[in-house]
Amino acid sequence: MNKDLIQYILGIADNSLILGQRLGELCGHGPSLETDIALTNISLDLFGQTRSYYQYAAKLQGGDATEDTIAFLRLEREYKNVLLAEQPNTDFAYVIGRQFLFDVYHLAFLEELQNSTDEMLSAIAKKSIKEVLYHVRFTSDWIKRLGDGTEESHTRIQNAINDLWIFTDELFHQTDADKAMVAEKIGVDVTLLKTAYYEKVSAVLNEATLQTPEMEYFQKGGKNGVHSEHMGYILTEMQYMQRTYPNMTW
Repeated sequence: MNKDLIQYILGIADNSLILGQRLGELCGHGPSLETDIALTNISLDLFGQTRSYYQYAAKLQGGDATEDTIAFLRLEREYKNVLLAEQPNTDFAYVIGRQFLFDVYHLAFLEELQNSTDEMLSAIAKKSIKEVLYHVRFTSDWIKRLGDGTEESHTRIQNAINDLWIFTDELFHQTDADKAMVAEKIGVDVTLLKTAYYEKVSAVLNEATLQTPEMEYFQKGGKNGVHSEHMGYILTEMQYMQRTYPNMTW
């Protein structure tokens, strides 16, 4: 079970790591000081959650594994984050759209994970929920503000949602590790979150005077380590220090 549990933990943590890295790229580049600080804080929240998951995974893995080796020294195919998390910061609308689409899922996921029979995962979820509640509120407010704002802001956020929608269905796909953990009552059956997710997202989009995209085909692969062309660039920047100065400590 340890192998499946470790893979399950990585599948959760990698989403927060890569999305946190994306948000970290924006530090100092927000449209206003308040928004810049808010996005940076969300990034720090995600990194904090990631550390808890990786520390637990390292303990289970044993040997020389640490949170740092897990975060920085894996190959691209070994990261299990969804494709949505690695999409680029095209403009502010894409940043908010990507974060919103993930946040609504993330909150629903954590609400179920807190009921896990694994005490460590349950504790991490309970601690993280308070942070993610703020994330959802922040991005939902911005969706409404952009959608029901100027003609340009409406067009930009609608375009962002349209382009990012193709990655949302992957949130509800199960890997073999996911299925094994659900059977053990450790993991969350994400397939059961899908209907409520799209209802909540559509309700916010409707309030923002935005159209909910209609799509029959979706992109997936990230959960199985098959990533977009953007992932390599993220890892090149993120892993630079660890790979250039192996075993470096502060």
